[in-house]
Amino acid sequence: MFINSKIKKFYKNKKILITGGSGMIGLNLTKVLSNLKTKITICSIDDPSNFKQHLPNGVKFIHSDLRIKKNCIKVLKNQDYVFHLMAVKSNTHKKFKDVSSTMVSHLQCNTNMLQSAYEKKIKKFMFVGSIGQYPPFSIRKEEKVWDGLPTANDKYMGISKRTGEALAEALMLEHGWKAVKILRLSNVYGFHDKFHPTDSHVIPSLIKRVGDGEYPLKVAGDGTAVRDFIHVEDVVRAMIVGLYKAPACYPINIGSGKGVSIKRIASIVLKGFGKKVKIQWKSNRPTGDHKRVLSTERAKIKLSFKANISIDEGIIKTIDWFKKNNKK
Repeated sequence: MFINSKIKKFYKNKKILITGGSGMIGLNLTKVLSNLKTKITICSIDDPSNFKQHLPNGVKFIHSDLRIKKNCIKVLKNQDYVFHLMAVKSNTHKKFKDVSSTMVSHLQCNTNMLQSAYEKKIKKFMFVGSIGQYPPFSIRKEEKVWDGLPTANDKYMGISKRTGEALAEALMLEHGWKAVKILRLSNVYGFHDKFHPTDSHVIPSLIKRVGDGEYPLKVAGDGTAVRDFIHVEDVVRAMIVGLYKAPACYPINIGSGKGVSIKRIASIVLKGFGKKVKIQWKSNRPTGDHKRVLSTERAKIKLSFKANISIDEGIIKTIDWFKKNNKK
């Protein structure tokens, strides 16, 4: 088990705030933290009726808009640790539809939360970045993130994430606040994902549409695009360890470190449902970069972390969860 006695001691009885705690990562993280005897508060602007049934007993929910700084100060009161997971989910198909409002929301929330956490003397703060921060290299290494603009489809979100990291480093350099740990995630999927046929990322979108019987199955691109996918259970494991032992303001990639084609993803999803369905490739629809995979050497060295759940196992586990929890 990855949670040893030192980690248990680090978390026991700590008051922990999870911003964006109603999302996929937050709900899975909450489950693990609750087993470590922590006192959890989640903060979100989502309707609690959509997720409250998934929260462990004793978890406190606060409905609050973190784009307003006084709300950040309020939710941080008496907290020891923070997992800052707030995000506005988007995908390639949306292109630039919501780009300004999404960027403004990220900049406001990240700036307000980091500044407020420093002022409230928070001991540990997890800032979550993204593979979308990187320039369009096939393999994304942490030290290369500033070697060009993020890829076109992720430029505005990527810049806002970079800005958050830069602010965390600035607070450390000027004020000596060394609380912030930075993890940059690849494409996360799994339990509590957003399963929507058009507004979700590729794995949950395919699971939803295959589960609903779409025929033929329409998939953007020609299937050759390659992505780095990681199951949410592996991500949560990295976060639990990362908050405990990652160096301050030292970005660490969290992914599988392996590229998987969209064609293979579609094949695994169809196999998971036991279906043989014709795939209609839509080459005129945007797919982003041809290949993007995270380098994971730093995670192995600094966190002794390696993703354990294979893409086949992870998708089957996610399909099983979807079947039990999907509401048509």
